[in-house]
Amino acid sequence: MHINNLSKFYFINKFKKNNIDKIPNNTAIIYRNYENKNNINEIIKIRFYCRKKKIKFFLSNNFKLALKLGLDGAYIPSFNINFRHLSYKIPKKFKILGSAHNKKQINIKELQKVDILFLSSLFKKNKNYLGLYRFNSLSYLTKKKIVCLGGISKENLKKIMLTNSFGFSGISYFE
Repeated sequence: MHINNLSKFYFINKFKKNNIDKIPNNTAIIYRNYENKNNINEIIKIRFYCRKKKIKFFLSNNFKLALKLGLDGAYIPSFNINFRHLSYKIPKKFKILGSAHNKKQINIKELQKVDILFLSSLFKKNKNYLGLYRFNSLSYLTKKKIVCLGGISKENLKKIMLTNSFGFSGISYFE
């Protein structure tokens, strides 16, 4: 698979048109609304702009609101271990994304019925740092599509081809 064929996910904290305009095709937006959880007007603005640009839009850590606003899906962070979202009627095109850092969290995300699993951190040397070898080892523990997360840059982009990744995600890569 070629790098341009990988799915791309761009995490944003604020709506900035010029950043979204710069992103390549087949890039999805994940809005992390941790600071201002009730800013529905901003979420609606992003949804409208993403639909106009034909970009998939996911809301982080608010499954019910993502369903209510008719978004493309929801992102469940690794720290969210509840199963309430399974009681909702989910449309066929609605995707559930989730992140994990270890085997236990991978098992939880599978029980939460995520469609795509984000594993981190591939390159960023933080407390969740995996590196290529551990990343690949964890990715073979699940049959879910895997997206790598953490420290992705233009310099290490080709190394993603050494993984079992369906795509990659980040913040600084797109800015």
